[in-house]
Amino acid sequence: MVPLPDEDRALSPYTGYTRAHWEAVADGLLHAAWQWASPGRALLDLPGRPSVSGVRSDGLEGYARTFLAAAFRVAGAGGADPYGWLGRYADGLAAGTRTPGRDDAESWPPVLGHDVHGQPMVESASVAIGLRLTRAWLWDRLDPAVQDRAEEWLRGALRHTPAPNNWYLFPYSVAGFLESVGRGDAETARARERALGLLEGWYRGQGWYADGDGRAFDHYNGWALHLYPVLDAHLAGKEGEFAGAAGQLGSPGAVGNTPGATSEVTARHGARLREHLESFSLLFGGDGAPVHFGRSLTYRFAVGAAVALGAVTGHTPLAPGVSRRLLSGSLRYFLDRGAIGTDGLLSLGWHGPHAATLQRYSGPASPYWASKAFVALLAPPDHPLWTATEEPAPSEGPDRVLALPAPGLLVQSTAADGIVRLHNHGSDNVRPHEGESAADDDPYYGRQAYSTRTGPTSVENLADNHLAVEIAGVRSVRRRIRPLGAGQGDGWGWAASWHLPVFPSGPLVVPGLRVESVTVVRGRYELRAHRVLGAPPGTLVRQTGWATGPGPDEGPGGDDGVRSALHGLYGWVDLDEQRAPQGTAFTRWARVPRLTGEAEGTALFAALATLTAEPAAAPLSDAVSRVRLTGADTDTIEVTWADDGSVTCVSFAPLEITHIEPVTHMG
Repeated sequence: MVPLPDEDRALSPYTGYTRAHWEAVADGLLHAAWQWASPGRALLDLPGRPSVSGVRSDGLEGYARTFLAAAFRVAGAGGADPYGWLGRYADGLAAGTRTPGRDDAESWPPVLGHDVHGQPMVESASVAIGLRLTRAWLWDRLDPAVQDRAEEWLRGALRHTPAPNNWYLFPYSVAGFLESVGRGDAETARARERALGLLEGWYRGQGWYADGDGRAFDHYNGWALHLYPVLDAHLAGKEGEFAGAAGQLGSPGAVGNTPGATSEVTARHGARLREHLESFSLLFGGDGAPVHFGRSLTYRFAVGAAVALGAVTGHTPLAPGVSRRLLSGSLRYFLDRGAIGTDGLLSLGWHGPHAATLQRYSGPASPYWASKAFVALLAPPDHPLWTATEEPAPSEGPDRVLALPAPGLLVQSTAADGIVRLHNHGSDNVRPHEGESAADDDPYYGRQAYSTRTGPTSVENLADNHLAVEIAGVRSVRRRIRPLGAGQGDGWGWAASWHLPVFPSGPLVVPGLRVESVTVVRGRYELRAHRVLGAPPGTLVRQTGWATGPGPDEGPGGDDGVRSALHGLYGWVDLDEQRAPQGTAFTRWARVPRLTGEAEGTALFAALATLTAEPAAAPLSDAVSRVRLTGADTDTIEVTWADDGSVTCVSFAPLEITHIEPVTHMG
């Protein structure tokens, strides 16, 4: 529903998209959203189910998140504003801050703590960044009384408690704006110091942050934990250049954002962003799709924010043509699959509407955090991001395997079909102080694997990519994941973890019961090995594979050519296929292959799994020529691969994974 210019397949052979397409999408989204503005322009009350924060907070969300898109659009055009977006946002700012908290047609809710309808704190950051980006054309032209009211409203973010995760970067961004306009003080400095200190504690290495004190690793790395500090430092640097050219030392009152502090943040966080993009750039499929993993996926092409910011700031290992391929590929992926409805609005979902993708905090305007991707527009038209010819995405090159010990993830991509798979042995979204309740099972973290072509099944259906221990008919779930390591060699890699099976009914846990899991990948194959310890008599163990849609002759749902398979190697007795009637974000209903075995005491299981779109992929039964146990206490399994005779050995006690290529004798 967004009018787009003609494609340019010479400059952009993979997507056809140029900078003009990005501007057109931003304008189209803004035009549609502004049809739902309140008379005073303070609230954009988009249609749809309200969030738990209420309709007034949702209206502020509509204002703030679309303001991000408008700000990037206008700032990237050097202040050119052909549709008058900034005038509308200036009016809305004046109306919304006149009497915050009043029950009328325009007033914004006050910014309070995360436990008291705290969503306005999230939106305060978007408002602050929008004002900072457009300072010369909006803020500097406001009546001083409106500026004072806006400051007072924004300072609510500095005076209340954020949620214990990326939320601390919201007051950080508010403080950065206030300092940039000469309104900094000890309060802004404390907010910035606090956030940067927490980031240090959350950094785990290899460019990956945990989203808080636990082990939640997901797309928040790109669209929040890297975005806010690097964008802030970038804008501070630009403002410093401007101030220096004007013969000033800096903005008066800028306590925390001194040149020295800015330089240090730029160096540290810029280097981390660069390292993050080394691995994150592989999490986009050949069709442009990001890996479907973690919460808040309705933000869709916001996943490109880190790629874009890396290109804008220079903190990237990617060639400009690769960066644009990833950005435009992701944008086009969602536009081509119905993310924008007939009303021109971003829907709550993935391709189109999809309730299972959402969280309780998701409201009608939540998808507009996708606006973060428009940070790409800060690169001017003559920037290499827009002038370089598109190059292939990392997943479009040779088969890749990348082990990430810091977050406990293993990435696997195949050139034949452009599918990227993420094997999860380290991200669980269970906070340190929380117990492991099966009632809180989260399909977007608890599964063993995720991909760019499949989504997890509903909690009401059979879990895909899951090892369940079943006792007295009750199946376990996987909550807290304890990583055991990850590594790689030439063309292969592994990751391992253990967990306590927890149960939704009866005793929460079984004393002594635990599961150790190893995934080894090479090519399109996944060797999944598990050791179950402490299993009581009569225990069943079930391993599921990828959830894919029906074939062309199997009813509604569509056929995208992706197929899932499982093949038992050791310990499994039965193989069947189950239906997931509620489907996934990719298909109306799904089918899931399943293996079943029995366990008592200690038991070892091994299977091959695959997810492929290769038209003539060989069956899994042909992939392995020999399987044998080599440990005295059934703790080691050895698999010989049929294609080249190489041997993979998985030992659980102690944990050791090896892969030995066959010796070739020269004649």
